[in-house]
Amino acid sequence: MTTTLASAQHTDEINTRILEVSEDRISGFVRNPLAEIAKRSGVDLDTVIERIRLMLRSGTIRRVRQTLMATDLAPGALVAWQVPGDKLDSAFEYLFKEDPFSGHIVVRSTDTETAGSQYKLWTTLKVPKPYSMDKHCQFLLGQIGATKYITMPAKGIFALGVGHVRRKNMQPGDRAEAPGEMHKVEVVDLSELDWQVLVSLKREFEPEELIENLWEARAKEAGVDLDTFYRVAESLDQRRVIGRFSTFLEHVKPTVAGERVTKFNGLFHWAVAPEQIVDAGREVARHHIMTHAYWREGGPDFKNVNIMGVAHGSEKERVLAHKAAIDAHLREAGIDFHYTNVFWGGRSEIKPSEISPIAYREWCGKMGLNPLDMK
Repeated sequence: MTTTLASAQHTDEINTRILEVSEDRISGFVRNPLAEIAKRSGVDLDTVIERIRLMLRSGTIRRVRQTLMATDLAPGALVAWQVPGDKLDSAFEYLFKEDPFSGHIVVRSTDTETAGSQYKLWTTLKVPKPYSMDKHCQFLLGQIGATKYITMPAKGIFALGVGHVRRKNMQPGDRAEAPGEMHKVEVVDLSELDWQVLVSLKREFEPEELIENLWEARAKEAGVDLDTFYRVAESLDQRRVIGRFSTFLEHVKPTVAGERVTKFNGLFHWAVAPEQIVDAGREVARHHIMTHAYWREGGPDFKNVNIMGVAHGSEKERVLAHKAAIDAHLREAGIDFHYTNVFWGGRSEIKPSEISPIAYREWCGKMGLNPLDMK
């Protein structure tokens, strides 16, 4: 392995220090996020910029961007699709390539035939206001040859932060001293200026764009001065629609050196009593291994599960050990669940869901749809 290639791997000592911060520790809007990463990681700024650029060019990092609380900007849901086996691959490709509003696209399976195991294709979906999620799904249903779909909007978010490097050595049961907090999902109305800044803010960074003062060019792109850009971005942050500045690792596919950050991801389901949903979600979120934890209603096809979360690991048995520790903790906390399951992730593609109503109208034109009919 060449020195350059070695320096691009997530296992490199310097890169590990950077990634432990840059994956999910820079919350909200920060005026100089790369300097903040340098400060928290103890790696000088020039090296931070050099290494993130190198990892991005090599594919170790798949994207660098300012994330948003997209569920607060456009109505969204986790969608489970029933697709005939002979159409699964083509359906996957269509949603990945032709629907910019579908984000995570994952083929999932269960260890045994169980409730919901007939739903093999899972996606996240955002449909900007004032357009209809159901009409959008009905259109996709015909395009991909699915026979049924179930939408599961997030009613509350308990955990959201994908820090794979930071989580690699966590032990089953490792958890915070206090329960997590629930972010209630409420779609926020934005002004034209808000959207103007937001569209530039959220665009992925190319390697050459990663410089100390990286927002100056984005302000110009948005057509505003830097002070206005900062003011609007910080206002959006105060309204809790800004997520984090993040470097996203390629955690499913092998890197150029043949390494994988993780090999297994489990979508955990729990069905708890309605009066315990919030408490259950907060207890699940205490466990550091959880990259996502939501209140979602699965309905009868999924035995009425209402807490869902995701954990990743290099070994299946290890992921199951984390799941067992969470199950035990829930019972210790007095939270009973009458059903639980794990849906394992297989083939997957991940892209940010488009959330702009302008982009939705443009997509309708491309698809031969009348935007007015999609409201």
